[in-house]
Amino acid sequence: MSAQINEVTPNTATDESFWMPGNYQVTVKRFDDAYHTCNEVIACFQDRAKIERQYAQQLSEWTSKWRPLVDSSPLYGSLLRAWQCFFTAADKLAVLHGSICRSLVSEDGDRVRTWQREMFHRKLFGGFRESHDVEAGFARAQKPWAKKLKKLEKARSAFHKASRREHQASMRENHAKGNPDVSIEKQKKIQEEREHCSQESLKMRARYEKVLEDVSRYAPRYMEEMETVFEKSQEMEQKRISFLKQAFLSIHSHLDVTTNESVQAVYNELHQTIMAISEQDDLRWWKNKNGPGMTTHWPQFEEWTPERDRLKKSKEQDKVKLQADTVTEKSYSGPGVRVRALYDYSGQEVDELSFKAGEEFLKVEDEDEQGWCKGITNCGQLGLYPANYVEIVN
Repeated sequence: MSAQINEVTPNTATDESFWMPGNYQVTVKRFDDAYHTCNEVIACFQDRAKIERQYAQQLSEWTSKWRPLVDSSPLYGSLLRAWQCFFTAADKLAVLHGSICRSLVSEDGDRVRTWQREMFHRKLFGGFRESHDVEAGFARAQKPWAKKLKKLEKARSAFHKASRREHQASMRENHAKGNPDVSIEKQKKIQEEREHCSQESLKMRARYEKVLEDVSRYAPRYMEEMETVFEKSQEMEQKRISFLKQAFLSIHSHLDVTTNESVQAVYNELHQTIMAISEQDDLRWWKNKNGPGMTTHWPQFEEWTPERDRLKKSKEQDKVKLQADTVTEKSYSGPGVRVRALYDYSGQEVDELSFKAGEEFLKVEDEDEQGWCKGITNCGQLGLYPANYVEIVN
């Protein structure tokens, strides 16, 4: 295990690794995202079904308008039959696209809804049982690890504090040596203080190293417990990927109804893209981005230096300034409800808001008949946004 720790440069203060306390939340959130994604798939292809129905209606209207005129035209024979054949083909296409509409709504849409009900079980007080179980598993695995990291941080802080005092005492001793203004007795006291600080620094170093050794020794067990819970979540995600792949293939089979070479090329490309869906590749990507495969900064011994203190102080000042700037941006003081974005949205018009998933802002007007709400961002931008793209912040 020590070899694995030495492969990376630790920095527990800024580490965003999967292994650090609380960083498993993105994996837990994946269950809620999966449920909402299914809703988006249904809504997306319901819109496509409307287009298919409208196209079928327009084909029928076109046939009804022109067939009588063509039947009474002066053309005759094969030329007339060729012209009439366009309307026969249009009637068949109208029937076909009406069938596509029904398949997208009932067959494909119902399949996704049924799978949702089977895979996601809502809890009485909100959320899903599956995500709650995974989150509880991660929390149990991380509880002792978080305690050990807290103890390690305390030992590290104590060692750095003792090192700082030793450094200051050494500087005072060096300044006093050879200084005729400092008495022999004063120099002796300064020397004794420096020796005391050195002993205290050694004591804190030994304690820090002992705690670090305990953390390193516990890490293999912690990793095993975390990976066990993570693999459970991966198995459920694999089922979702496999199901949606089959759902997309079913939708594709309903839409791919033409033999035109140019259109066929489009559907072939779509089919290849769907067939290229790979459970293993997707799961491997997630693992490397948000799971055990992420680059991890394991805890290691960190020496104290004066430069480290100056850098830490500078970062704290920048953080305070940023917080102050953020507060001043919230200029709106009227009534409203705080909401959080579920998905990214890019405004298509000048009066629409743009935001990222997870961003919070204020809803100032309720949903209208078209499904739009009005809100105001933290930077004071007022505009419209889709109501189903946000949730109320409790």
